[in-house]
Amino acid sequence: MEHILPWKDLLAQVTQLWSMLDEMAESTPDSYHKFMQQQLEGAKQYCAPPEPHLCLQTHILDPSEKSLFINLCSWKRVPAPISPTNPIPLSAGPLEEVSDKLYSIIDIAYNPTVLQKREENQAEMDQLIRLTLKYVEEHYSLSLSHSYHIATFTLKGSLRRMKQSLRGGPPPAPLVNKNTRNDLTLDQIRHSLGKKDSSNATLLLNKDVKQSKVHLIEEIASMGLPEEFITPAYELTIVKDANRKPLKIELKVELPEVSSVSECELSISRDDVIVEVPEKYRLQLNLPELVDEEATTATFNKRNGVLLITMPIP
Repeated sequence: MEHILPWKDLLAQVTQLWSMLDEMAESTPDSYHKFMQQQLEGAKQYCAPPEPHLCLQTHILDPSEKSLFINLCSWKRVPAPISPTNPIPLSAGPLEEVSDKLYSIIDIAYNPTVLQKREENQAEMDQLIRLTLKYVEEHYSLSLSHSYHIATFTLKGSLRRMKQSLRGGPPPAPLVNKNTRNDLTLDQIRHSLGKKDSSNATLLLNKDVKQSKVHLIEEIASMGLPEEFITPAYELTIVKDANRKPLKIELKVELPEVSSVSECELSISRDDVIVEVPEKYRLQLNLPELVDEEATTATFNKRNGVLLITMPIP
């Protein structure tokens, strides 16, 4: 069972911490300023959101056959490997079934340096992807196809969904250790405060995954409750030529409380579209035809509050 300090002991430790910081500010103001800058930079990095990097598409063979999209994301909150021979840390979201169970999505985040380095070497990137697939099989109890391809889009699903999937986990470790005593010196408290905390990150992905017989990564669960959205009114039309060949799909979405397209978050793949307005609206549709997501355009009419998304059919 986790040991929890009484609130009086916690208060005493916090008071001691502030006293030592005050002493540092008076005796060595330059060191105090440098220390506070380091803490601010660390907090900024810790709070930086994950960003989409690339999307893998493979196939689940068991327990039920369906497509699987794996979003590989870049997240500064995940620590980089200590050395090339050390395991690779990663953070993983839950397995999510989408669109009436036609496909599933998993979000996996690595430190940006891990992805950048492997982008420069195709063999290393392929190895990282293979390790990721192996981890997904073991951690989620799935049997996957050994083949995969990198999608033309960098993210399957919405940006908000991905961030919510990966965010959370345990809070940062206390700045003062629970065994702290009144005789703790200022140098010791500086050392304690200067340590980088990586308890939030899921660790660790060994480079030799095949030999592993246990789960090497611990999931981070979202700490927030899922938001409730209103499904907006919409109209979907397939525009055809004179020979009745489909040319494009037009989706009109009514967003009466929206004043600018910048408030909308759009996620479009070849076979689905998601429109989100944070804390207001959410619409997810499977498209009746495959579309060219890169040539898709969106315009917003402020007068009537209608978002028009035009998706060409290749």
